Amino acid sequence: MIQREVDVAVVGGGAAGLASAIKAKREGARSVLILERGEELGGILHQCIHTGFGLHYFKEDLTGPEYVSRFIRAAQNLGINCLLETMVLKVSPNKEIVAVNSAEGMLDVHAKAIVLAMGCRERARGALGIPGTRPAGIFTAGTAQRLMDIEGYMPGRKVVILGSGDVGMIMARRFAMEGAEVKAVLEVLPYPGGLSRNVVQCLDDFNIPLLLRHTVTLIHGKDRIEGVTIAKVDGGRRPIPGTERVVECDTLVLSVGLIPENELSRGMGVALDPGTGGPIVNEYMETSSPGVFACGNVVHVHDLVDHVTESSEIAGQSAARYALGKLPPLRRRLSVKPGRNVRYVVPQILSGEVPTPLYLRVKRPEHSVTVSVGGELRVFRRAVKPSELVAIKLPRGLQGEGGKIRINIARRSER
Repeated sequence: MIQREVDVAVVGGGAAGLASAIKAKREGARSVLILERGEELGGILHQCIHTGFGLHYFKEDLTGPEYVSRFIRAAQNLGINCLLETMVLKVSPNKEIVAVNSAEGMLDVHAKAIVLAMGCRERARGALGIPGTRPAGIFTAGTAQRLMDIEGYMPGRKVVILGSGDVGMIMARRFAMEGAEVKAVLEVLPYPGGLSRNVVQCLDDFNIPLLLRHTVTLIHGKDRIEGVTIAKVDGGRRPIPGTERVVECDTLVLSVGLIPENELSRGMGVALDPGTGGPIVNEYMETSSPGVFACGNVVHVHDLVDHVTESSEIAGQSAARYALGKLPPLRRRLSVKPGRNVRYVVPQILSGEVPTPLYLRVKRPEHSVTVSVGGELRVFRRAVKPSELVAIKLPRGLQGEGGKIRINIARRSER
């Protein structure tokens, strides 16, 4: 078994892993190693050929490949070591990584600090329990995107999309641009699941119907999907009898949510937040395991890669400082708790001693609201939606009450 010793090891070479590795190197870490299971750095962004990336971070409108290529070049220029096609099998609490690849066999990497940046995965049909046969022509939105934008294949010509997540709506537009007939985008909730700009640019601009409070109740077809039965749903997301109708299609695309990829985190005993599905982190993006940091979609699913980069740079900087013995300990621990109409908050632990970006996601849409951070900070928002992450910059000096800070969404009339 080949053994390596590094200051900082980064598990995952996508947008989050690259940003954290670059920041760690610039912060003074002498040896930084990226372990990536894919054939190239950059993760999912290579297949995201649409624009909309970098508006916040670079103040430019970039495609996914354009955005991530800047980080790949920066990592190369800094001499960051990258092991591609390398699968991490295990991470231990003492910061030992066991990995394998075809060139070197088994690897034993000892790191002074670790950054977990494994990203997220899509929910597939098996997680939905849709009745019917198992024909060809059923894809997750990410798989359909890869087939079209990387492999150059056209998955189908008559398309139904279940779920109005961002990738689903982007793929609706992509299919339409290639000449396919997109019958409808179905959403079980009473509001879209993705960004408002994607509703306008991907659906409205291409006259693609968005059917809210609808779902697929049956799949038809033997060798290839021939159609789906769709129906309206009630407030409990149950199909309403008598509203069913059959829609002919040869392709069903699923855009029904993303799940943080946390098998490694769970295996090493890192505490997870049931609200996010990712690790509980403090303001330095450090997990419950000392010296192990996490960032990007492995912590919680982001809307914008710009926010992924922001949190990943904090993780990389903190990992380097930990490896060099310069990361200050938390002198006190304030527990950040979701309150009214708040689904989750990240980070979940603060000291209040440094300015910190706080991310939260709401449970339901509301207009003209105030985000209150304990009794110490109030921020007005014209609207909040479950599909759009709310980012707030917390100042230093927060005190909390009883060791807690509660985040609430209040209608302006309730203040």
